[in-house]
Amino acid sequence: MPKALRRLARNRRQGRASAAAEEEVAVTDPTQGREELREQPATEAHPEDEPETDGAQGRGELRDQPPTEAHPETETSPRGGRMQIVIAAIVAGVLIATGAVLFYLAHDLRTEPATRNHALTDADATNRVNGDISSALAKIFSYTPDGTNATARTANQVLTGKAAKQYAELFTQVQKNAPAQKVTLTTDAVRVGTVSLRGDTAHLLVFLDQSTRRGDKKAVTSAAQLSVTAQLHNDVWQIVDIKAR
Repeated sequence: MPKALRRLARNRRQGRASAAAEEEVAVTDPTQGREELREQPATEAHPEDEPETDGAQGRGELRDQPPTEAHPETETSPRGGRMQIVIAAIVAGVLIATGAVLFYLAHDLRTEPATRNHALTDADATNRVNGDISSALAKIFSYTPDGTNATARTANQVLTGKAAKQYAELFTQVQKNAPAQKVTLTTDAVRVGTVSLRGDTAHLLVFLDQSTRRGDKKAVTSAAQLSVTAQLHNDVWQIVDIKAR
């Protein structure tokens, strides 16, 4: 009996040992599971599976956006308003000043001194003095090597006073040199204007075109501008003063 009991006890211990061994085999090693999980590739995240952006991230995106530019036409600054007022005042002042000048000129034309200037009111008298003086200047400043004496006679008819003396002094030298140098001078009064015409005295501004030729050489052209004072003697306009301008 004791041997049978010992055998039975030994068999029970062997059975327990086998059961324990089977349980150890069945139990999964936790470290091995973790290694298998690490070896598995990471699952790709799909955009549609991403969580919605939280409030903090939304506020960050709003801060990153550039500020909206203000449109100048929608803003009204006090400084801009003052500038517009100043500009309007300047324009109004200019208009008032221009009106005052025009009013003064119109008044001046209606006054007696302006009315006496017949260059503004008498077209026939103005045209006559313009024609007579322009013709006289063209004649006294034109000559040929053999025709200086004819020019001198014309000058005696259309020049008087200071103008006659000045011309005589200059033309004496021309009469001496023109035949030997074979100088020919041609003058045209291209523009003449009467500045004032009061009574028997006229003041004119004359523009001349002159052409000078020496012998067979090519003619040389030049221009001159004269201020002329003329007086009416015996119904003939004569030049009393000539000034180069």
